[in-house]
Parts: sequence; structure tokens; C-alpha cells
Amino acid sequence: MPESASLPKRLPSHTTTCMGCGPDNPHGLQLVVHRSGDAVYSDVIFDERHIGAPGLAHGGAVAAACDDVLGFTLWIAGTPAVTRSLTVEYLRPVPLHQPHRITAHIRSREGRALHVMATGTDSDGANRFTATAVFVAVSTDHFAAHGDVSAFGGLLEQFSRHGGLDDGRS
Repeated sequence: MPESASLPKRLPSHTTTCMGCGPDNPHGLQLVVHRSGDAVYSDVIFDERHIGAPGLAHGGAVAAACDDVLGFTLWIAGTPAVTRSLTVEYLRPVPLHQPHRITAHIRSREGRALHVMATGTDSDGANRFTATAVFVAVSTDHFAAHGDVSAFGGLLEQFSRHGGLDDGRS
């Protein structure tokens, strides 16, 4: 079965305490991210922890969700990387307590730079926000230089061992 026709697969969180996708972070977004072909996606419902203007998600919460989901495109690229830049375009207000799907994909790769894009849509399919980012591929040593990598639970080793998981095993 071609990758584009395969069923979506749940991807592991960056770490269990990640602010975006960590299931053990009670203050985080607790995103659950799936890969489907050459895209990744997550459904998010912003709540009172993410409030900006009355009844609306704070732009920073929206940006954090975008950054985290965009970071999962690295499963497609098959390399660990870090965010260099992130731009969010707020097209419409993002109401609390309503589902929004963030879908991301890689637009291009130039050397170590990965250019990625995401769209946030509401349950009616209206675009509420878009995001573009540049991620820079790094070696797994980058993370070890900044802290204890045991929280990654073997994720970095999988990238090192397999050169990423772009071989259908993700």
C-alpha cells in the first residue's frame, strides 16, 4: 500500500512533559498528532487555560500549537530539527471550546533548512489561522548539549538508527 493511501498513524509525543504534546503536562496543550502520508495533523480545543480576549484563544497559545504540530513534520523529513522562525497569520478569531484541526506539511528543503506550513481550520472547514516556519536539521548531539535526553524515550535514537522514519514504519 503506498504511503499516501495508508491509515493515519499516531506519532509519539516529543517528551511526556512537552508543553505542546506531552500527556503528563497538565498545563500544556496535550496535542495528539497523527501522520497521514506527507502530512501531520492534530485536533485541538483551546480552553480557559489558553484565553486571550474573552471567549477567544490567546495568539500565543495558537502559535505554540502551530509550532508543536509543525515540529512533527520532522517524522516526514526523517531528521531531528529545531525551530528557527515561526510566523502565524491570524485570519479569524479562534473561539474557545471549539475543535480546530491543525494540518502541517513540508513545503521544501534547502540543505539543513526545512520550510514547513500549517493550516488551522474549524469544524466547518473555515481557515482560522495559518503558520509557516523554518526548521533547521540538527544532530542528536544538539539536544544532549542542552539537557537530559532520557525524556525523549528513545525518539532521538530512532532518528539516528534509521535515518528517520520516512520508510513507512512511522
